[in-house]
Amino acid sequence: MPKASDIKKNAAIEYNGKVMIVRDIERSVPQGRAGGSLYRMRMYDVVTGGKVDETFKAEDMLNFADLTRRPAMFSYIDGDEYVFMDNEDYTPYNLNQTSIADEILFINEDTQGLQVILVDGVPVAIDLPSSVELVITETDPSIKGGSATARTKPAILSTGLTVQVPEHISTGDKIKVNTEERKFMGRADK
Repeated sequence: MPKASDIKKNAAIEYNGKVMIVRDIERSVPQGRAGGSLYRMRMYDVVTGGKVDETFKAEDMLNFADLTRRPAMFSYIDGDEYVFMDNEDYTPYNLNQTSIADEILFINEDTQGLQVILVDGVPVAIDLPSSVELVITETDPSIKGGSATARTKPAILSTGLTVQVPEHISTGDKIKVNTEERKFMGRADK
């Protein structure tokens, strides 16, 4: 049984007799409290899709839900559904666009290392790899010698995600992006 402080984004926990997927976690340390951090978690019921916001103390004990992670790849979009294909038995998994809105910004046909999270055989979320490679579709022109400075500029990627990149990076470059922090990590290997 993990403590609330050990729970990560996209973890499935049992809460009030229901299986919930943790979509967002905010940690706060209130002033004047002897003790510790508070973890505000935004969770979604895997069955109904209902949203629950709950705050836990760092030492609160929670139960992980019984879930399965299957390696998968993005296949195609069908209306509001994103379809992923199991890498081993080719089972299609349909996930609604709104339930994976944050993850969509990191997914294209080339994304490797995706996992579909299943609860009782039903796809409920996707787990992204720690980094993905995406192409810059729009950014200001590169500045020669720009790598000597620490200044950055915004770049729009092929999925619609905007990240800050160094000045020497230009449109058409393929870059690595950290999926957790949404930050530029470096140029991708060609």
